[in-house]
Amino acid sequence: MSFFKNLKEGLFKSSKNLTEGIAGIFTKKKAGDDLLNDLEDLMIQSDFGVSVAEKIKKNIADKKYTEEELQKENFNKIFSKEIASILKPLEKELFNEHTGLKTILVCGVNGTGKTTTIGKICKLLNQKNKKVVVGAADTFRAAAIDQLKIWCDKTNTPIIQSEVGSDPASVAFKTVEYAKNNLLDFCIIDTAGRLHNKKNLMEEFAKIIRVIKKIDTDAPQESWIVLDATTGQNAINQIEEFKKFTDITGIIMTKLDGTAKGGVLVAIAERFNIPIVAIGVGEKEDDLNQFVAEEYSQALIQ
Repeated sequence: MSFFKNLKEGLFKSSKNLTEGIAGIFTKKKAGDDLLNDLEDLMIQSDFGVSVAEKIKKNIADKKYTEEELQKENFNKIFSKEIASILKPLEKELFNEHTGLKTILVCGVNGTGKTTTIGKICKLLNQKNKKVVVGAADTFRAAAIDQLKIWCDKTNTPIIQSEVGSDPASVAFKTVEYAKNNLLDFCIIDTAGRLHNKKNLMEEFAKIIRVIKKIDTDAPQESWIVLDATTGQNAINQIEEFKKFTDITGIIMTKLDGTAKGGVLVAIAERFNIPIVAIGVGEKEDDLNQFVAEEYSQALIQ
């Protein structure tokens, strides 16, 4: 199955919610202004957020479409293009060519699918013949280390790990050291996802970054946050919290198949202007792929 087909099926709940809502607006046979007001309400209900809803409503109004152009059969395409225009500048190449080692810190609260996502990224990188190592620096949860090891075994990816409760920075240091000594392309470091103890988490991130810079002064080249789409607008709060600890350079959105809140990705994109690395629509190995704005907007507004 192509990922686009997978994406369309994964976004079914969000798409059904939106397309039925749009169909309902048109059955009321309202005039242009009323139609756009109803669209704005629908977007807010679908977790696009107030700012995005106002922006898209204004864009459509400013383009002064004719009454014929705003007919039901054309409107989904117009709406889809507006969504794509917000998302397009934030596409981020997952496999971009680079010289030397690229170290990626992966953060996110527990339960977002962070560890599983790292495993899926390893598979995508291995398919591109990239040499990868993973560091299990979420040392506070035995389950996280065990799960990461299962994924690394599946993808034949070396993993650096230590005992539960050991120093995460030490694991990160050994992982970058291993990557550099073995001339690898990518070093991916899983980090703890606790937000209930923000002070410890902040100190932990700072220490990890400090120690890996002893091996590579440019590390980490990337810090990616994994977000669970089912949490809706709460994902925005998670970004705000993690931005206090690290400079987030990429977003990965998971579990889009489990929610009707697919609009939240658009809200996040418009608010933070952080590149979107990949999206996930299921638990299978092939259910994560690089983010493509037009594919996402077309799958969302089918």
